[in-house]
Amino acid sequence: MERVTVYVDGLNLYYGLKSADWQRFYWLDLQRLSENLIRPSYQRLHSVRYFTAKFLPKDDAPGQVYRQGAYLQALSSLPKVSIECAFHHKTKIPCPNPNCETKIIRYEEKMTDVNIAVALLADAYDDRYDTAILISADSDLTRPISAVRQKFANKRVLVAFPPNRKSRLIKEAANETIDIGKDKLRDSQFPNPVTKPDGYLIPKPAIWI
Repeated sequence: MERVTVYVDGLNLYYGLKSADWQRFYWLDLQRLSENLIRPSYQRLHSVRYFTAKFLPKDDAPGQVYRQGAYLQALSSLPKVSIECAFHHKTKIPCPNPNCETKIIRYEEKMTDVNIAVALLADAYDDRYDTAILISADSDLTRPISAVRQKFANKRVLVAFPPNRKSRLIKEAANETIDIGKDKLRDSQFPNPVTKPDGYLIPKPAIWI
């Protein structure tokens, strides 16, 4: 049986769902989604590695930090899922209007693509998978995909594009690409609430229902 490890670009997936107006699918069981992406006749799921950056509190997005925290807690209940968090960097930039003296606050995600690239290559080197499935459409990941294919001829990289996300460069670099459709998302939702092994209940954020 082929061993499959799934690498999830959390914010690329999140913003893809958001742009498709599919917030109802945010409560996504990534272990179940991964099982729905593999071919069980000859593949088995080894692990799921979820990469994200923790949000900072923002006045225009009240509750975002809490909702992300609830989701991370739900993911932590899954035995095959590991979570690796980078960070957001808060910067102030000048207002583009020359008559405006106000600084605009911008939040930039840092390190997630680097963390994914390192994991994809390190796991190939350590022989932790036969096939890698990358859930992302970030073209910055084109080079690590190509590097895996060049350095490890016996390994495959399949890319699953989130909703409303595509990359021609990634499509050319990967062995295969697929689109994550509504049916797979609908069939990969957590229950509401999620019950952790210690009995603690994690309800789905009401705004996602």
